Amino acid sequence: MLQKDSLIGDLAPNSKLEASEIACFDERSWEWWNPNGEFSMIHTFNAVRHDYIINAIAHRLGRDPEAVDALAGINLLDIGCGAGVLAAPLAKRGANVVAIDASAASIDVARRHALPSGLNIDYRHCLAEALLDTVQTIDVVLNTEVVEHVADQGRFLLQSAALAAPGGLHLVATLNQTSKAWLLAIIGAEYVLGWLPKGTHTWSKFVRPSEARAALTAVDLAEIEIVGVGYDMLRRRWRLSPNVSVNYMMLSERPAAADGGAHMTDKD
Repeated sequence: MLQKDSLIGDLAPNSKLEASEIACFDERSWEWWNPNGEFSMIHTFNAVRHDYIINAIAHRLGRDPEAVDALAGINLLDIGCGAGVLAAPLAKRGANVVAIDASAASIDVARRHALPSGLNIDYRHCLAEALLDTVQTIDVVLNTEVVEHVADQGRFLLQSAALAAPGGLHLVATLNQTSKAWLLAIIGAEYVLGWLPKGTHTWSKFVRPSEARAALTAVDLAEIEIVGVGYDMLRRRWRLSPNVSVNYMMLSERPAAADGGAHMTDKD
């Protein structure tokens, strides 16, 4: 069980998202589930993240990633969930999902979308810092495409990482602060190709892997691997890549409890 003790230290709430960032996603909340709308490219990008997450968890537990219930019994937190485009498919694979977002409108859309399916998703309109004072049992913490929208990025990463239980996993996915990322993720994706609404990203908020790594190790997370995500123009699909100069995912793990028992165990 993870409590607010020496692991978190003096992480006082201070990771507020910019008001303009929240307003931006509030205004576009109803576009999240439109496959032909402003966020259509996110759905194709999401497929790579989804498969990577399932494979990573299944590998740690010795499960079959192809199984319908590959994530059965796993307690998963999706930070910055938007309208649930990642939370929903992971819940369908058996995970017990808590999904949070700073945009009330996006959470409303997420709840409406999940209602007919009966998915096991607890959607909450709050920030990660709101969970620090509560007892948590979080096997997997997902922090995907959020940190580049946060005012105090270092503190936000510390808070996010601190929520992973002993033996649990933490995944941060974001954009590297390189000239290539500025060219492709902002100029290309927003202004030339129109994959994202203009103004979605600010290059100065992109996070170098070394910065993310420093925040994670500060709360005792050990990096497992870092992988890039690139777009294959010929095949028109996203794929994993060793190149982390634009999009990257960093997977880390908290050491097992002092008694030698890992928290994230196979619960089948």
